Amino acid sequence: MSRLIVIPARLASSRLPEKPLLKETGKYLIQHVYEVACRSNRADRVVIATDDERIMAAARSFGAEARMTRSDHPSGTDRVAEVALALDCDLIVNLQGDEPQIDPSSLDLLFDLLDKNPQSPMATLATPIPNEEAYLNPNCVKVVMDENGRALYFSRSPIPYYRDSVVTFAMDFPPAWQHLGLYGYRKDFLLGVGKMAPHPLEKAEKLEQLRVLAHGIPLMVGKVVHKGLGIDTPEEYRAFVDFCKKNQETAISKAA
Repeated sequence: MSRLIVIPARLASSRLPEKPLLKETGKYLIQHVYEVACRSNRADRVVIATDDERIMAAARSFGAEARMTRSDHPSGTDRVAEVALALDCDLIVNLQGDEPQIDPSSLDLLFDLLDKNPQSPMATLATPIPNEEAYLNPNCVKVVMDENGRALYFSRSPIPYYRDSVVTFAMDFPPAWQHLGLYGYRKDFLLGVGKMAPHPLEKAEKLEQLRVLAHGIPLMVGKVVHKGLGIDTPEEYRAFVDFCKKNQETAISKAA
């Protein structure tokens, strides 16, 4: 069974212009993401998907495989699907181009979830909710699962609702987990998911994964501790640059 990681990357970003090509660490941001993906033990191939020649040129400069896609895709998932259609693959992981600190084992887990659950065409990840503030924050998407790890519901609201208690958050045994925007797909499902009609639940919460649940499709959720840090703002990129510099200084110190 062939396993593919696709990294969709585009230059348009209102909060952090030309994000994939930022290079204050000495490497393009997209290069950091590519190198993390290449450390996956399950993936047979890693491909960058873009609609911009500058990203293509950058990818070639550090030896990555990259493919040009249409420029009119409404989402990164559609860009990933275009690449998957043209390649021989069975399982595909969609890794966003701004996730340079994702743990490679998290990518492996997505492939494993699909391998071990043949009835499920799609898998995603979740991590413990860190505190009550996050639990109440609508930007922290919550997911609840059944005993087998199958998603029951995703919501921006704090779920579940504690009817008989004032408790709103429990660190020791959280009933809900924080959803991470990483997905694994079986190829046939990925090529067809964009053709599924949007559902009222999806429109209400503005969460595309609810389209899958609303159509009765089993979606497996893997639990991870290390969630990584996506980069969306100049402040987040600066923190990543500082992190890389500290790691370099530590490596030089150990080698001395």
